[in-house]
Amino acid sequence: MSILQAIIMGIVQGLSEFLPISSSAHLVIVSNIYKVLTGIELAQESSQEIFLDIMLHLGTLIAVLIYFRKDILKILKAFFIALKTKDFSSKYAKLALYILFGTITTVFIAFPLHSVAENLVFSPAIVGILLIITGGILFFSEAYSKKLTEKCTDINLKTSILMAIAQGLAALPGFSRSGLTIATGLLSKRTRTAAAEYSFLLSIPIILGASMLYPFIKIDMTEFTQFNWSSIIWGTIVSAIVGYICIKYFLKFVGKYSLAFFGYYCIIIGIGTFVFFDMFAGKF
Repeated sequence: MSILQAIIMGIVQGLSEFLPISSSAHLVIVSNIYKVLTGIELAQESSQEIFLDIMLHLGTLIAVLIYFRKDILKILKAFFIALKTKDFSSKYAKLALYILFGTITTVFIAFPLHSVAENLVFSPAIVGILLIITGGILFFSEAYSKKLTEKCTDINLKTSILMAIAQGLAALPGFSRSGLTIATGLLSKRTRTAAAEYSFLLSIPIILGASMLYPFIKIDMTEFTQFNWSSIIWGTIVSAIVGYICIKYFLKFVGKYSLAFFGYYCIIIGIGTFVFFDMFAGKF
């Protein structure tokens, strides 16, 4: 794996993690296109590729932590104060509980899908179908939201749990994590900005947990010395930088404009992926 390849993957991850277009799908698509062009079997995936994927997600996690650092500190402070006083009535103490319960819910949904998600890495045509479904969900949620006369800017427990279920389903490549969670927020009568901000906060424990635990479960520690660490480090740095920029401007975008643009994108890319890998690469 070259530094250029890792940087390209970092750019893809940084852009697609927070845009409602499925970062995992784009990593699968880019990786498999590279394999098709270089004659590598689609069913092959090295430990270094798995670890790079984890580190790229860690890079986008760093972007979230930096961008929302003030809110995160407020949430943590309010949570520990609430534990001491047993009073969770404040806005940030409630958010802490919502994120906690939401994370537990996500784990219960995502864990049974884990083996299916791993197999989809080698079935990009199916990933394309899931991208098309994501596009449809974005269109539907936007159409519903536009009909609402009143929208809430606060997240409640019910909305948090529903968004956590959506986040769990997004363990499948092609189902956009941010897309499904933001769409769920819109269907729960929340504004796009409120849904997007909470979606990013809800992602923190899951990405952090996966980044810490997954390498020890899936990778033989003796292989770490054989990795191209220069490529991995550069990919992670690029993922963090691009991710931070993406968060900043995406939140401005969703405050003013519809998510329909991303719906069109997901459908077009999904159809293109399905056609390419099913008809030309012969992989379904």
